[in-house]
Amino acid sequence: MTQQIFTQGHALVVGAGADLPCTVKDANGLADILKDEGRCAYPTGQVQLLTETKANRNGILTALDELAKTVKEDATVVIYFSGHGHVQGTSYYLIPYGCTVKNFPNSAITGADFAAKVAAISAAKKIILLDCCHACGVGDVKGFGLSKSSLPSEAVDLFKHGSGYVIIASSTEEEESRTGKPYSVFTGVLIEALCGRGVAKKDGYVRVADLAGHTRERVPRLTRNSQHPVLHFEQADNFAIA
Repeated sequence: MTQQIFTQGHALVVGAGADLPCTVKDANGLADILKDEGRCAYPTGQVQLLTETKANRNGILTALDELAKTVKEDATVVIYFSGHGHVQGTSYYLIPYGCTVKNFPNSAITGADFAAKVAAISAAKKIILLDCCHACGVGDVKGFGLSKSSLPSEAVDLFKHGSGYVIIASSTEEEESRTGKPYSVFTGVLIEALCGRGVAKKDGYVRVADLAGHTRERVPRLTRNSQHPVLHFEQADNFAIA
């Protein structure tokens, strides 16, 4: 049987790197499975991978802007970020490569900015996967303490204003996102699901509920109930991801 290409699939895959080299492996692994013609079958040119120096603030925001310019309403868009999450006051930040205390406002990405960039993408089917943060509770990194918050409240607010959004974060606010070999536990389970493990309907497609259900069941089991993914997809259809 000839493998069909998932032509409507677009993805931005980010591994921040720096003090978290495991995030680069995570991002590469996810991007590879998305482009694998025998698995997710996304067109290679529609999967953008940003790691290390390319995964800085400008690189990430520019890539999101490019998605907003190029994808159409009937597209399916996957946005994946593996790196630190940080809370300062009441604001949430994604910590890209090159983020520093001295230039924090211009080198971090606020949850509000991230949510606005995602909202500008016209695709009716969007899934956001956040593996933040692998090193919760290990102390200060580059001069500021890293919190355990894994999910931008601003991103969750997207659900109050429309449908079609799916957000899956690696852990709750009080938990660590566990590393592993060769990938973090959460990303490894995502890759399993994208390969078809645990799908409810064996018709060649992986859907939102498949990904959500597999991560919700497998991650706690693999971490002895110490990590529980956070899922938000109540207002989205059970659309095909791959």
